Amino acid sequence: QVQLVESGGGSVQAGGSLRLSCAAHGMPLSSYLMGWFRQAPGKDREFVAGIRRSGEITDYSDSVKGRFTISRDNVKNTVYLQMNNLKPEDTAVYYCAASTLIWITKNSVDYGYWGQGTQVTVSS
Repeated sequence: QVQLVESGGGSVQAGGSLRLSCAAHGMPLSSYLMGWFRQAPGKDREFVAGIRRSGEITDYSDSVKGRFTISRDNVKNTVYLQMNNLKPEDTAVYYCAASTLIWITKNSVDYGYWGQGTQVTVSS
């Protein structure tokens, strides 16, 4: 059974850091483009970061560029999102997702597999 499982969420104060992990089960992560998305209450799900299959190319939303880093370990079948200098506006449920496309896409409909999400709360 194909499954993506996120972990690492929690509550931090502004300026703090968190590292999210996304472990893949039943699927070889190396075959997929991976992305992180987030959804705040009352808002649409938005793209945060993406990474190509071999990890050599990444892309970020303007709101997190310079603060967040996406990486992957295809041996461990895990994708990570290192989040530094967190702000209250980063508060959301964070989802990892897998796509069969080659190039990084920011459109959520291009991702066929999704995790259950992990809550990140940043207080001021």
